[in-house]
Amino acid sequence: MWRIMIVDDTAFMRRFIRNIVEEMGGCVVVAEASNGLEAIRLYQQHRPDLVTMDITMPEMEGVQSVQEIMRLDPKARIIMCSAMGQHRMVLDSLTAGAKDFIVKPLQKDRVMQAIINAMQSDKRGERR
Repeated sequence: MWRIMIVDDTAFMRRFIRNIVEEMGGCVVVAEASNGLEAIRLYQQHRPDLVTMDITMPEMEGVQSVQEIMRLDPKARIIMCSAMGQHRMVLDSLTAGAKDFIVKPLQKDRVMQAIINAMQSDKRGERR
């Protein structure tokens, strides 16, 4: 069972991603955060197998959150979610350690494939 944390400042987007994750089977949402600071705290508490992370959020942007989570756990798996006009931030996120990025508006099949790819990228489907 893959344990997933969803980070987005909009409740609608968190619910949308949660529905996709739950539909996949073999996944459970263990936490949701609405900003980057909360994401770091909840990551430390829950140690999810994968995080979906919005880029633009209040209190702490997604890129900074990725950097901090990767510092805490260099094996963290993070998928960034971004709007089209955020190319530089997407590159910064990938440089910081994110495994993939998904462009908003999100497409269900793309979200599912990104989760599968990130979880299988190092053949460690089990929790470290």
